[in-house]
Amino acid sequence: MTDVSYDRTLADGVKPPEKHEEAPPAAPLTAADGTPLKKKLAITMRRARMRAFLLTAPLLVFLMVFFVVPIGQMLFLSVHNPTFADAMPRTTEALAEWDGSEIPGEDIFALLVEDMREARADRTIGRVATRMNYEVPGTRSLFTSTGRKAARLEPPFKEALIDADEDWGSLEVWAAMKRVSSTMTGSFYLAALDRQVNVDGEIVMQDENRQIYVPLFWRTFWMSALITVLCMLLAYPVAYLLSTLPLKYSNLLMILVLLPFWTSLLVRTTSWIAMLQTQGVINDLMVFFRIIGDDNRIQMMFNQTGTIIAMTHILLPFMILPLYSVMKTIPPSYMRAARSLGATPLTAFIRVYFPQTLPGIAAGTLLVFILAVGYYITPALVGGQSGQLISNLIAFHMQRSLNWSLAAALGGLLLAAILILYWLYNKLVGIEKLKFG
Repeated sequence: MTDVSYDRTLADGVKPPEKHEEAPPAAPLTAADGTPLKKKLAITMRRARMRAFLLTAPLLVFLMVFFVVPIGQMLFLSVHNPTFADAMPRTTEALAEWDGSEIPGEDIFALLVEDMREARADRTIGRVATRMNYEVPGTRSLFTSTGRKAARLEPPFKEALIDADEDWGSLEVWAAMKRVSSTMTGSFYLAALDRQVNVDGEIVMQDENRQIYVPLFWRTFWMSALITVLCMLLAYPVAYLLSTLPLKYSNLLMILVLLPFWTSLLVRTTSWIAMLQTQGVINDLMVFFRIIGDDNRIQMMFNQTGTIIAMTHILLPFMILPLYSVMKTIPPSYMRAARSLGATPLTAFIRVYFPQTLPGIAAGTLLVFILAVGYYITPALVGGQSGQLISNLIAFHMQRSLNWSLAAALGGLLLAAILILYWLYNKLVGIEKLKFG
């Protein structure tokens, strides 16, 4: 049967299939040292990643030690204040079980007197008084004066304390003592938002004459936005001129743009004081050219006007440089092509040139706005009372009032606001579209 099939296949002119032996599996590719190539590639990539990490490790450590850790400490300090609990341990433990519905009994008053005697001896009564004064203004003198008398007080201590000062019979004072006895508190964030906790435990607004921080936050943001807009309007034509001039002229003008960076910020701010004061250069020039009368000199110092003018000048280079770096990459042939197709100069600028500069505008506005929000020296010197920003109040609480927890809370709110604005900016503009060079 097999022979017949074979003969028939030959008769049909079809060559019978040949039988092939299976080829042996190919040997894996290896490196010169015999290591499989895939394993060798993985080792090489791992070494490259480790080398890159070691190169960036110093920068990472620097950022952790001098940036991340201080911010973390600031945020922790804004909600952690153990001053009262450390200096008044017995009173703190007793107040934890007090229901707060009425004035405490004799036992808690006795513990308070004992704690005040020890705090007076340890010289910590002043810190306790300061901590209470943050919560209820005017109670500092209550604690300091009572602390001086604590050694002479005799039972019954409740009557003795109320006789020494009637405020010891105030439920508001005792409710505040219960709040400050907790080491973790949100009262500093409430104070930073011009709010407080009343006797009933409800969060209410501060009195109108004590609302300071929320208006200051709004002033900081709108002045920063105005300064950013002014910088953009002034920087755009300057950057355009720098990008279109021949190289030898543009380099000379770029030196003039960078010249302020070679001068101390304090010197530049002091120069504006000399120029903007009522007897300063600008007012003298306006009087000389009879723009204003000598009796009608403009007050441009120690107010918002001085802050806006000085900060616009100081932050202007931070807007010019991103705009220039983007404009320099735009070929001039684009505008010539638009003109040759019939567009007017204004139409060519709006439809062709301006959209290509948006990444530079976005980068410059983001940079200038963030710098303006946190500026301190210039508003402190030329701002006066109406030109102060929130950074000046943070510095005040850090350096003069020593209310570090409130300063940390203000800084935490400012950081949160910046992050929210950054998120909105990313949603509306897109951070990936920014070009700084």
